Amino acid sequence: MSAFRVYATMDQRMALSEVAAHAARAESLGYDGLAVPDSVHDALTAATVALGATTRLHVATSVLVAFPRSPMTVAVAAWDLQEMSDGRFELGLGSQVRGNIVGRYSTPWAPPVPRMREYVGALRAIFACWQDDVPLAFEGEHYQLTRMQPFFKPDPIAHPQIPIYLGGMKPNMVALAGEASDGLMTHPTNSAPRYLRETIRPRIAVGAARSGREESSLGLMVCPLTITGPNAEVVQAERERTRQLLTFLYSTPAYWPSLELFGWKDRGEALHALTREGKWDEMAGIVDDTMLEALAPMATYDEIADVLASWYGDVCDWLTFPMPDDPSHDQAAANVIARLKSKT
Repeated sequence: MSAFRVYATMDQRMALSEVAAHAARAESLGYDGLAVPDSVHDALTAATVALGATTRLHVATSVLVAFPRSPMTVAVAAWDLQEMSDGRFELGLGSQVRGNIVGRYSTPWAPPVPRMREYVGALRAIFACWQDDVPLAFEGEHYQLTRMQPFFKPDPIAHPQIPIYLGGMKPNMVALAGEASDGLMTHPTNSAPRYLRETIRPRIAVGAARSGREESSLGLMVCPLTITGPNAEVVQAERERTRQLLTFLYSTPAYWPSLELFGWKDRGEALHALTREGKWDEMAGIVDDTMLEALAPMATYDEIADVLASWYGDVCDWLTFPMPDDPSHDQAAANVIARLKSKT
């Protein structure tokens, strides 16, 4: 069996007051890291809490909405988190959709791929200025960073190579992850092995070739909607909950790339039309068993490590795995995590 890095996830609605205990629990279960969302709560704040509550766990923003935030403010936060955690912080960035950037954040819209390329370059320039005393002289179309007085300049740190990952689904953003970042964080709707093998990996390779890098040097965090539990009854309940989640998610066109690959775009179009008409009750059954079983790995705790290895062993070595809702199942989950992290 392949060896994976295994990260826990966090419910986007988890109260900030609960994050420390959640992170400590993840560390005790043997997870390598924790992926922190940026939706209801600020991911940088949640990452601060999680890192402060742990000693070994890596914490990644998955993914921080970049464009409403200045690269300088993100760089300051990332530098501080990397220093305070002794090198355990990982910065995942995402572009978000136009409606949210303009309507929710009141931020001007621009084509996301060129803007994100500049964003990552700006961060690298800032980090080089702070660590290596390189003059800050980043001048692009979207970002101009040319001023860094000694009063505002942070001191060098022990672990200055802060990993920067991109979240992306569309081909050009996936290629940019291969070109300019340290890797890609997938979305759960686009984490099927076939999609990773036929679409994601080739696009990462295209981007990596642009900057003269080997595709194998880049990370790929796969975030499947894993359906698991201690027994068949719990797995069945999780199966139906995941079906409902996918029914909701696939009503949004941004999440259709994998549907298009499998020939199911018409299912997404049907769901989208029903949501626009407010016919929520008519959506049941569109995500059928064939779709569900192709898109979401499922098995009991006794078998799920083998299933995940067979699905993803040849496409990545970095997975998210759900923490049990019921702490009484923690030992079973810890056994799965240990197996995923081993080669046997």
